[in-house]
Amino acid sequence: MNENDKKRIARVDAAMDSLCRKRGFAAPVEVLKELGLLSEKDYRNWRAGRVDYLERVVQTNLSKLTKIMREIRAYAMRHGLKPSYTVYCVSGSSRRLRFSKSGDPSIERNYATHYVDKSRTAELKEEKQKAKEEREKAKKEAEPAA
Repeated sequence: MNENDKKRIARVDAAMDSLCRKRGFAAPVEVLKELGLLSEKDYRNWRAGRVDYLERVVQTNLSKLTKIMREIRAYAMRHGLKPSYTVYCVSGSSRRLRFSKSGDPSIERNYATHYVDKSRTAELKEEKQKAKEEREKAKKEAEPAA
């Protein structure tokens, strides 16, 4: 493994870790955005169906992209993340979006798989519930006595 491979792996792992901490899951398209290889504008155009397949607008070659996708799956396995297939459709439509130039079903499935950190998801739900309870308590305390 050369130095570039080590750096790429470290960057992918950091992106996966960051996304899992923030959201409780990581999705390949979000990792690509986090790595700076997919702009928000290109992502939105793809989601709107204005780009025929995602790989067309990712700012790296297919060889590197394949290695990134492999590392995403490896990270998920090492950290016990649960794979969850997600259907991507054009915004406001039932038309499915395409990820790869080839359209190969296994490649499409890899792009559409989110990796869920179940323990972090539970923590985030608990944090959200506590915040809601605190808002409700503050609201009651701020109401004038009847």
